[in-house]
Amino acid sequence: MNIRQRWIASEGRYDNNAMYQRCGRSGVLLPKVSLGFWQNFGANDPYERSRLIAQYAFDHGVTHFDLANNYGPPYGSAEETMGRLMDDDLRPYRDELFISSKAGYDMWPGPYGNWGSRKYLMRSVEQSLRRMKLDYLDLFYSHRLDAETPLEETLEALVDIVRQGKALYVGISNWPLEQLAFGYAYLRARDVPLLIYQGRLNLLDRKPVETGILKFCREKGIGFIAFSPLAQGLLTDRYVDGISPDSRMARAGSLTKDRLTPEVLDAVRDLQRQAKAKGRSTAEEALRWVLDQEGVTSVLVGASSVAQLADDLKCVEV
Repeated sequence: MNIRQRWIASEGRYDNNAMYQRCGRSGVLLPKVSLGFWQNFGANDPYERSRLIAQYAFDHGVTHFDLANNYGPPYGSAEETMGRLMDDDLRPYRDELFISSKAGYDMWPGPYGNWGSRKYLMRSVEQSLRRMKLDYLDLFYSHRLDAETPLEETLEALVDIVRQGKALYVGISNWPLEQLAFGYAYLRARDVPLLIYQGRLNLLDRKPVETGILKFCREKGIGFIAFSPLAQGLLTDRYVDGISPDSRMARAGSLTKDRLTPEVLDAVRDLQRQAKAKGRSTAEEALRWVLDQEGVTSVLVGASSVAQLADDLKCVEV
């Protein structure tokens, strides 16, 4: 009988002292590069490839895995992949991991499978725990603002999720500054401080800087994690010479061809020249720019291969 040998994490996974950064004014240290499961970890992706990426990440100090209830495709399947990874490899290291999930976008049919109601958030976190085969989440987010549901209802659900032991910390993603400030004060008054804000930040999209969100987080001691720091691959070498058939843009998904404007290509080529002059990859230079913004705790990267993740991690190598 062929019995597969159990995977054992590298003993040198914490050797890079430059890897970790304090998340706002909290006790949490996050890796400067976190692994996102938005793409490449769904049921339509080869499990063994996803597994190798996750193993490589943890072997190199990436302790934070970021998910959401509807990541896949199909919805929920990225969390199911996380559950398989826990069973196959990661359960012995659960206390070393910082696992997050979110709810706020469409997940199941009907009026209770979307947005920010208490019904949706409470059921979502319970479903996520089952899919990932976890007793608790380290971090649970409101994934987006629900303009129709009272903020107090959404925020009170986050408070109760912590008090019920379903998550240790809460976060907010994609809320405008005014609502973020309200949420910060509401949670603080109930002794469930807002740990982190997740927003899109990269060289082509600086909205958190321009709207004052990053400044607010910095002043209030809230961590900030940047999603799409490479603009879904635009800020790499991948599209400089055209659109390859195996690229995300060619698959006509979330990254559409109209994003590849002459202005964007000029900006990427300029970034490429700067990176080459410093002996860096284009991706490394783009990630370093985000990490250099005062108040940024971590960048959230996806990866379709171990080689791609290895290149991204160079931005925090000593």
